[in-house]
Amino acid sequence: MPWKECDAVSERTQLVGEYLSGMWKVGELSGRFGVTRTTVHKWLRRWREEQSLVERSRAPQTCRHRTAPEVERLIVELRRKRGWGAVTLRQRLAKIHPELRLPATSTISEILDRHGLIKPRPKRSRPRHPGKPYVRATEPNDVWCTDFKGQFKTRDGRYCFPLTLSDWKSRYLLGCRGLKTTEHVGVKRVFTEWFREYGLPLQILSDNGVPFASQGIGGLSRLAVWWIRLGIHPIRIEPGKPSQNGRHERMHKTLKYDATKPPAQNLAAQQRKFERFLEIYNDERPHRALDGQTPASQYSRSPRPFPERLPPLEYPAHLEVRKVCGNSCIKWHKRFVHVSRVLIGERIGLEEIDDGIWSVCLGPVLLAKLDERAERIFD
Repeated sequence: MPWKECDAVSERTQLVGEYLSGMWKVGELSGRFGVTRTTVHKWLRRWREEQSLVERSRAPQTCRHRTAPEVERLIVELRRKRGWGAVTLRQRLAKIHPELRLPATSTISEILDRHGLIKPRPKRSRPRHPGKPYVRATEPNDVWCTDFKGQFKTRDGRYCFPLTLSDWKSRYLLGCRGLKTTEHVGVKRVFTEWFREYGLPLQILSDNGVPFASQGIGGLSRLAVWWIRLGIHPIRIEPGKPSQNGRHERMHKTLKYDATKPPAQNLAAQQRKFERFLEIYNDERPHRALDGQTPASQYSRSPRPFPERLPPLEYPAHLEVRKVCGNSCIKWHKRFVHVSRVLIGERIGLEEIDDGIWSVCLGPVLLAKLDERAERIFD
């Protein structure tokens, strides 16, 4: 029978012992233990030379690509002296020691790691989503829905990104604007026009994409911070669940077939098609969810006007208020605690809710918590 994997050394010991007894020949032992004659000779020779039947390591004894010890020493010394990274270390050593054969940058990084000279970066946790949004709209302008309908190319080969905005209660389509990109500046300019025309809602429901959300604290983007400063509470659907904004997505289906197939010649012509679609959708087309009424007959302008200057954020007297510095941090107990880049220049409120644990708010919106012992903010 072949070697027993669980106790191969005992099998070899028995084989050598029976051979040394003189009662068995190599060929007989080969058949008895289920191995080749070559294997029997190998272990008999190993026993005579080393008095050992343990497996040898198959690792190579030498490596012609291994970094020379003197080069490794120079790398470690320069790192401890200057604190430079692998790329800079290699460039510097190549200049002062041109005769040396230096390893690759990746190898230098491995050498630094082996000597404990690289501190692993803390893993950045993704912001937790608060869960399924609670949407309750009893009147127009309680909740607006916004999204980008999928981009497409006009006939001149340029991309069009349609930004849409609708009222949850009345299904009124407040706007559809074809943009060249989804960047913050252009989107904010369009929302400013819509706010001036229709006033301000209480909430805006969006997905988790740019520019409505980010991977920062509370999922906030610059656009969401601006909404909060205007007194609008941003709410977001759960990732991968567009059905939570289903009525807006259904409008996109109608928009796609009525205004983008086929696309117009250019962005200006496409915008004219969008404007015509708004007129028909709001004023002419009966809406089944409204018992055959048109969205325009159910909508009225918001009583909350758009302020040309942002009002300051007010906090209760018992909250600690800190301004986010240009380095994205707040000063807390004479130390800097990182908050978020999108909150630079904003005043945030902190309220102690447990021993050393503080709630972090932007106006009325709870963003995260601060652990003052660990000196970090977490969701």
